[in-house]
Amino acid sequence: MPPLSPRLKPCGPVADPKAAESLRERLAEALGERWPVVEAAWPALAPVFGASPYLTSLARRDEPRVAALLEADPDARFEDLLARTAEAAALDTAEAKAALRKLKAEAHLLTALCDLGGVWDLDQVTGAITRFADASLAAALAVAARGELAAGRLTRLGRGAEGPVPGWFCIAMGKQGAFELNYSSDVDVSVFFEPEALPLADGVEPQAFAVRLTHRLSELMQERTGDGYVFRVDLRLRPDPSSTQPAVPVPAALEYYESVGQNWERAAFIKARPCAGDLPRAEAFLAELQPFIWRKNLDFAAIADIHSIKRQIHVHKVDERVVAKGQDLKLGRGGIREIEFYVQTQQLILGGRQPELRGRRTLDTLAALRDAGHVTPEACAELTEAYRTLRALEHRIQMLADEQTHRLPEGDAERRRVAALAGYDQLRSFDAAVIKVLKTVNARYGELFAGEEELASRFGSLVFTGVDDDPETLRTLARMGFSNPPQVSRTIRNWHHGHIPATRTERGRELFTRLAPRLLEAANATGAPDAAFNRFADFFAKLSSGVQLQSLFLAQPKLFELVVQVMAFAPRLAATLARRPAALDAMLDPGFFDSIDPKEDRQLMTGAAERADGFEAAMDAVRRAHREQAFRIGLQVMSGAASAEVAGRAFADLADSCIAALAPVALDEVRRIGGDFDGEVAVVALGKCGSREMSATSDIDMMTLYRAGAPDAASSIKEWSADVFFSRFTQRLIAALSTPTTEGPLYEVDMQLRPSGTKGPVAVSFRAFENYYEGGGAETWELLALTRGRVVWASSEAFARDAAAAIAQALRRPREAGRIARDVREMRDLLERERPPKHDWDLKLAPGGLVDVEFAAQHLQLVHAADGGPLRQNTAEALAAFREAGLGPAGALTALEDAWRLQQNLTQLLKVALEENADPEGEPKAFKALLARAGGARDWRQLKTRLAAVRAAARKAYAAVVA
Repeated sequence: MPPLSPRLKPCGPVADPKAAESLRERLAEALGERWPVVEAAWPALAPVFGASPYLTSLARRDEPRVAALLEADPDARFEDLLARTAEAAALDTAEAKAALRKLKAEAHLLTALCDLGGVWDLDQVTGAITRFADASLAAALAVAARGELAAGRLTRLGRGAEGPVPGWFCIAMGKQGAFELNYSSDVDVSVFFEPEALPLADGVEPQAFAVRLTHRLSELMQERTGDGYVFRVDLRLRPDPSSTQPAVPVPAALEYYESVGQNWERAAFIKARPCAGDLPRAEAFLAELQPFIWRKNLDFAAIADIHSIKRQIHVHKVDERVVAKGQDLKLGRGGIREIEFYVQTQQLILGGRQPELRGRRTLDTLAALRDAGHVTPEACAELTEAYRTLRALEHRIQMLADEQTHRLPEGDAERRRVAALAGYDQLRSFDAAVIKVLKTVNARYGELFAGEEELASRFGSLVFTGVDDDPETLRTLARMGFSNPPQVSRTIRNWHHGHIPATRTERGRELFTRLAPRLLEAANATGAPDAAFNRFADFFAKLSSGVQLQSLFLAQPKLFELVVQVMAFAPRLAATLARRPAALDAMLDPGFFDSIDPKEDRQLMTGAAERADGFEAAMDAVRRAHREQAFRIGLQVMSGAASAEVAGRAFADLADSCIAALAPVALDEVRRIGGDFDGEVAVVALGKCGSREMSATSDIDMMTLYRAGAPDAASSIKEWSADVFFSRFTQRLIAALSTPTTEGPLYEVDMQLRPSGTKGPVAVSFRAFENYYEGGGAETWELLALTRGRVVWASSEAFARDAAAAIAQALRRPREAGRIARDVREMRDLLERERPPKHDWDLKLAPGGLVDVEFAAQHLQLVHAADGGPLRQNTAEALAAFREAGLGPAGALTALEDAWRLQQNLTQLLKVALEENADPEGEPKAFKALLARAGGARDWRQLKTRLAAVRAAARKAYAAVVA
């Protein structure tokens, strides 16, 4: 068998002649009479050591070893190296550590010389590295097992095929499983054990033992000492690594793969094989997994999910540049992963029925796909050549410094080293050749499953398979505006693992595979991707099931984009969804965006309260119904489906329904405690509830009017008078509306607008109400408030009519117009001094804002009511009525209407979306665009210009009307 030395060929030019010459001198001095064997091979060695600092360090570390390798036949030397590795199993821990690391250095130097010198082809190189990995794992396991025996945790060591520890075994995954390890590869192993088979001493817990043994093995392999390390050990391809121990019981593993195993895990097991430990049990474990890996029957959704492994990668397009500088030859466009996915996705789909396609090795399977007619000969030839080229380049990159990297250096000087090891004299020629290979692979990759739904993004790849963060995906997420890409990637991978109910089923995970890129794109489109994603995560994690809702989102992308906008811009709605995801169930109704029918709403709410068992249960039932309808209105506001008038009425109708549902319950509760009382009661809404101009955050201004029955009527609790009875009713109603329960809050209730404000009784008798306004004691602010008075519930229709008539009669009493105008101006001036606007977007208090408009409308009603002028609770309706009746300057009234409509449209969206008193100036562009749309403007700048003009006109109109 010929020695290595004369068989070596120069790989390329000498990248660093000084480094090569320095090593030459050192070897000549150290080797003495053995120097001629190295000197004869120096034309081939100089390019190697002139380019690779790592290989130079190996040569310097043990000069005689260089000569020994050159003098020996490489195949025989490698077989001897494997034999010496097996012998290390008999050494103690310290000796084994040193021996294995020295053997690794020899294996690395021998493999590199055979690779770069053209003695071994790619299969021989990767096969040698893999065989050494297997041998070193077996030796390290034997050493670790003896340590456990010495510690008294094992009762015996196994023999033969059962390995040192019966019941414990390693499965080689990925490239190790396929005998395709790269030069500086980690070893991906998954560790499993049969708890009942472990020969453990009494009191030793199987899980703890298996984990301890795994850690011992890992430490022996990867701890860095003065002699280096053997292999880095990656244990993360086990089932659900974020929540499982490094060693997994076989029953738990089988249950995991049968229930929540993903397609990328099926792909990983294509290459799996036993490599250390109890090999018969390992073979039995893999045999039991075959139905999981190779499925004979695949429905359309399952096939689409397999395709998704490929479709998550952004396919290069003609107008996108591919460069060699800094290119990741594994994970980048046109890289090794694309070839592997090209093969594995077709294996997963076809291998269940065609066993000849179940090969572990990439190129062997590519040829099998060609022979079976699934890949054209041209595509097979191109991808085979590209794979060999890229793997060879990958090795040369790693030979520079023994780093687990697949990326070509950014700097020209370092890239020239790789080029030299690859046989190129000119860097430009090298770069061009690399680009050609990458484009070839990417073009073939793009042909696979062409025309399917993209699962990447225009920003780049979005790959969430595997256990590592995909580097290109992290860069994509950064380009999409996420501040913490690893956290986003980790969250999505956890969802893919079925960590939440929405993705616990196979169908749920398949749907989420398609939904994930849409979620990220939608979050990016909001301009606030972090907020959108984090709030969606809170909501998504609390869904009890995800299939129906995810299907809805996929079928209606505009609706899904709207929900993500809610997450970004509407903290209140987002919080509602996070606390109560069931609120979104209403979206499954096809009529979700139809106009809301207040009668149907009231019947629904009243029915829910009537069916409840008791006062507290009724409060909860009303809150549940309110939450769904408030969410529905809020989404209609955000989508632009509801104008200010529509939204204001809808929110007020919802408040009316809550009052109408809870008032009878409150009355029954008072009767239960105090007995019946002859009389009638009505609830009068004031403020924005009364005018039907409510927003998402409005409270309820109200008062209660009552009329006692016969003078001798009394409660069964004798000391209770009508005043006490109806005050208790009012207090119960306030509690029903405002007290938070397990279902959350409902409304804040304000009673200050009743006659005499906080000084008067909580419940106002009908006679006292009439006398108060008839006697002329009411102040102007009380009369202004009363213009919005609206009966929303009464114990009888007759009393509702009487109460409404009493309100109208109180407003129509003659008043001095000058005094009313003077009082209104004074109130507005006082308000302006004591409560100035908080910022330019204070749509209520700013000059020309909603307060000015409302005061003008209420002033006109008080001035003209005695003469039969219009009475309208709603501001816009009142202004329109006065304009149509000619009871005010038409231009001023139009200006006030315009100001009301614009600022109400903006208010509705702001109240749905932002926290109270928030300034939208600091919000994302996408939200400003929503506001502009709500305000009928082209963009943010035009909206601000229009708002300023409308306010200025409204301020002048207010001054003209309240004169």
